[in-house]
Amino acid sequence: MSGSAPPLSVRGLRKAYRDVVAVDGLDLELRPGECFGLLGPNGAGKTTTVEICEGLTPADAGDVVVLGRRWGRDDNELRALLGISLQETQFSEKLTVAETVRLFRSFYPRGAAPETVVRMVQLTEKTNARVGQLSGGQKQRLALACALVGAPELLFLDEPTTGLDPQSRRQLWDLIEEFRAGGRSILLTTHYMEEAERLCERVAVMDHGKIIALGAPRELIASLEAEHVLEFAVADGPPLDPESLRRLDGVCSALQRDGTWQLQVAELHRAVPALLAELRQQGAQLTELRTHSPTLEDVFVSLTGRHLRDE
Repeated sequence: MSGSAPPLSVRGLRKAYRDVVAVDGLDLELRPGECFGLLGPNGAGKTTTVEICEGLTPADAGDVVVLGRRWGRDDNELRALLGISLQETQFSEKLTVAETVRLFRSFYPRGAAPETVVRMVQLTEKTNARVGQLSGGQKQRLALACALVGAPELLFLDEPTTGLDPQSRRQLWDLIEEFRAGGRSILLTTHYMEEAERLCERVAVMDHGKIIALGAPRELIASLEAEHVLEFAVADGPPLDPESLRRLDGVCSALQRDGTWQLQVAELHRAVPALLAELRQQGAQLTELRTHSPTLEDVFVSLTGRHLRDE
């Protein structure tokens, strides 16, 4: 593969399970050396897309080129060039950490010494511990070690930090950034927006099997044209008039979800007094009020009316 060729190119990808269309005509391309994030709620089609790219699931239609090769023709070559960390990896709990990494290293024609990778993922103290004795975060680091031990050119990470505590999550982020610093490419799926904003040069937002937004995290956030997000709730009473909220000074949009209103605001100093005056006029009693800077989560809410972690 030439240095300028995309490590992953997907065109017109489609996959259905009976009447459910999981991936619906998806186009996707990774750039050399980037970490690309695939975002979306559960059921958006992220995992199906990644499993097709990994050669684990056949597509119904479309073209997938991985490192200049295709599944069904170059399978053995591809397996030697890819690193894969699934949402959940089942290891033999009787093996030690060292034995597990040595086993995975034996699957590849090239790669780092197992002890080097164990040290890289900060499991040296657990080298001789059995897998069944590891914590959840340690098992995730072991899964990453097994994905890295073959010195992959392209790394697939499917929800790599789901269920981890904040400290374990940040440790994994450091390891991912270290891998990317070597000039290799990563396709990452996640529903943690802080994770995507820190790790990814570009992200694609998926919903119902389609990509509905694509760009750098800062570009997507800037597309909201809102400097702040203003969230508030009111006591039980007559419903608020959404149109009156959208017309408030400094407000770009208004959306209600689960009893909480979310206003995208261009000028906070104008919007807050206007909101308080409007609530008084409608006879509504304010019970919550908070603001934050826009995030990728707000981009998704703006596009779909739902949150990325919705089931």
